[in-house]
Order: sequence, then structure tokens, then C-alpha cells
Amino acid sequence: MAESISVGVSKRWRKKPFIANPKMRWGLYAGALVYLVLAISSVPVNWARVWEGLDRGWRFVEGFLVPDFASRWGDIVQGMQESLTMTVTSTVVGILISVPIGIGAARNIAPAPVYALCRGIIAISRSFQEIIIAILFVAMFGFGPFAGFLTLSFATIGFLSKLLAEDIEDIDESQVEAVRATGGGWWQIVNYAIQPQVMPRLIGLSLYRLDINFRESAVIGIVGAGGIGATLNTSIDRYEYDTAGAILIVIILIVMVAEYSSGYVRKWVQ
Repeated sequence: MAESISVGVSKRWRKKPFIANPKMRWGLYAGALVYLVLAISSVPVNWARVWEGLDRGWRFVEGFLVPDFASRWGDIVQGMQESLTMTVTSTVVGILISVPIGIGAARNIAPAPVYALCRGIIAISRSFQEIIIAILFVAMFGFGPFAGFLTLSFATIGFLSKLLAEDIEDIDESQVEAVRATGGGWWQIVNYAIQPQVMPRLIGLSLYRLDINFRESAVIGIVGAGGIGATLNTSIDRYEYDTAGAILIVIILIVMVAEYSSGYVRKWVQ
């Protein structure tokens, strides 16, 4: 009796393959493997340049292991101040703009025309990577942290608005109905039924975006948008790998501090 039950259970829980026909399944596996091999073999590789690059890469590793904080400390401090300024200001401005756009992009509380407009803004903001937007703003407004501030603000809007809108669409509708039953208007519904549900999530996303913006400030600086990335790019161009290693260490330390701090804040809020 026990044997028949165990056999029945094993048959019942046996997972069926995604493609039932074994010939088609293994044929697809073989085709995917052949495509992967052909794709890798089509990548042009200059092995002589790779061999030469190993030596340069090792020099960079040596500079990272023995960083030089003294030679260009003034430039490092200035670049770090620009990055932190861009990070904080762009995050604050991005949040202030993202909140109304996120509310307008929530299907359950926004009228159709407002929903379509806000979703269009989010789609445009999310269509371009930060480095592309930075190149555009540098061409428009010149080199410096102002272009970086605009870039990070633009990216924050697309990131935060989309996630906020999705959180609003996933709220507990019973609280909305309770406020509506008392005669509350649209603003009362947003303030008393929606805001308490999404505020912890919004704070967590804002802190997460602050961390992202600081890391992105080091990337967009390479194309002239100011910040510590510009200092890092200059050090690498001059083959000052020990200074570049010092800059990377400073970036890592600040990201670690921001990560641990945001974790404590999220825990306190939630």
C-alpha cells in the first residue's frame, strides 16, 4: 500500500519538460549551442593587443594596491565635492518631479489623458542610458557638473516615477474605499489612503536612487559631466594609476557608507 502511494506521488510531481518532443527539444539545445559558438568566434580579437594590455592592466592593479592620495589630493577633493553635490541635488529634484508624475502614471487614480502623458514621460526618460543623456547635455551646456546634475535628475525621474506608479497600482483598495465612503475627495484619498501605504517604499527607493546617482556620477564624468569621474579619467589618461587607485578606493568607501546608512534608514522607516 505504501509502495503504491509513493509511486503515485512521484508520478504526480514529475515535472514535464517545456517541449514535450525530445527531438525538437534537443534540436533547439544543439542550435542554441551552435549559435553561441558562432557568435563568440565572430568577435574580432587582437591577441597581440590583449597581450600588451595585460602589462598595462597589471600596472593599474599595482597602482590600486599602492594608491597615491597625496599628489592630487586637491583634485580628488574637488571632484568628490562635485559628485556629492550632483548626487544630492539631482536626487532631491528628481524626487520632487517624480512624485506627481508617478501619481499621474498610476492607472487606478489618474484619468486616462493624465495617465498617458505621465507614462509617455516615463518611457522617454527610461529609453536612454545615462551616458547618452550626459553626452547630449554636455554638448548643450558645456563641460561641468551642471550637465551631470541634469543627467542624473532626468534618470531619477524615469526610475522613481515608474516604481512609484506600480506601487500605487498595487495598494490595498479597501483603504481607498473607506476614505471615499466618508466623502473624501481625490486629494484626501491620496493623502490618507495612498500616501501611508507607499511612503516607506518611496523612502527606500529614494535612498537606493541616491546610491545609484553617486555611482553614475563617476561614470558620466568620463564624458565631461564633472565630478570624480572627470578626475579619474584624467588620471588614467596621464597613466597615473596610483592616483586612479586612490580615487577608486575613495569611491568604494563612500558607496559602502551610503549603503550601510541607507540600510539603517530603511529599517527605521519600515
